[in-house]
Amino acid sequence: MRTAAEQQLPAVGLKRLKKMLKKCRSHHAPHHKTSSADAGASSARCHGHCSVCDGSFFPSLLDEMSAVVGCFNEKAKKLLELHLASGFKKYVMWFSNRGHKGHGKLIQQGKDLVTYAIINAVAMRKILKKYDKVHYSKQGQEFKAQAQSLHIEILQSPWLSELMAFYMNLRRSKNNEAAMELFGDCSLTFDDEQPTLSCNLFDSMRVDISLTCSICLDTMFDPVSLSCGHIFCYLCCCSAASVTIVDGLKSADHRSKCPLCRQAGVFPNAVHLDELNMLLSYSCPEYWEKRMQMERIERVRLAKEHWESQCRAFLGV
Repeated sequence: MRTAAEQQLPAVGLKRLKKMLKKCRSHHAPHHKTSSADAGASSARCHGHCSVCDGSFFPSLLDEMSAVVGCFNEKAKKLLELHLASGFKKYVMWFSNRGHKGHGKLIQQGKDLVTYAIINAVAMRKILKKYDKVHYSKQGQEFKAQAQSLHIEILQSPWLSELMAFYMNLRRSKNNEAAMELFGDCSLTFDDEQPTLSCNLFDSMRVDISLTCSICLDTMFDPVSLSCGHIFCYLCCCSAASVTIVDGLKSADHRSKCPLCRQAGVFPNAVHLDELNMLLSYSCPEYWEKRMQMERIERVRLAKEHWESQCRAFLGV
């Protein structure tokens, strides 16, 4: 994954963080050897108020994971743009990326990105588990629970779901053995008409992504991912953000909140999931055709209402 300009990719410094915890353990070791009562008091003092690693462990982990997620998102976005490019733009992008031609190269880059995500996700989970063990606390698990709202849970990145859809689209169009190795087992299922994108990542963990929009309660159409990682239909997002389809989500008020997690300011930086949109259109063509006709009628109606209101405002009616 490294290029000539990148000597080292950002990663979770597992060894360095372990040394930090080891130093903390040795510092508090005498307290734990006295008695069970003293040990309980020592662990209570260490919980949330560690004099050794308080103020350095979590900020350091936060910075590292933020850098990892940023690197992963940037590289995944670049890879998928290369795959989805068409027309003149496609030739320009392929010419500027001469060393990455061919579906085999794209597959290998996708596999490297997924491996990179898994390695860092596992490293974060291990170090947080060790933190709780050393400090007799639950701060590590609390930090893990907050990771999604902090945008540093790499397995919740919308670009991971895009890579999964990219793999399935490529597998459908190209009979390539290398594509089979990108993910251990990836599938799109419709249990009780509820679509779910599932994937086993190299037998180490499983990711399940529900593709039912929480607003319209139907299979997602033209899906977009908000900054918080939640995925909805594009029209549903516009409705939730109180913006028209003409103005788009970029014009949404920064005070607008996600319908699920209630986090503010998540609409302007929403990402269109084009690979996922293609996957759903191929997987349920009858539903997609029917939904597309309904969406076309709805978009024309909304656009007409928008321009009529603009005309009335201009004429002062």
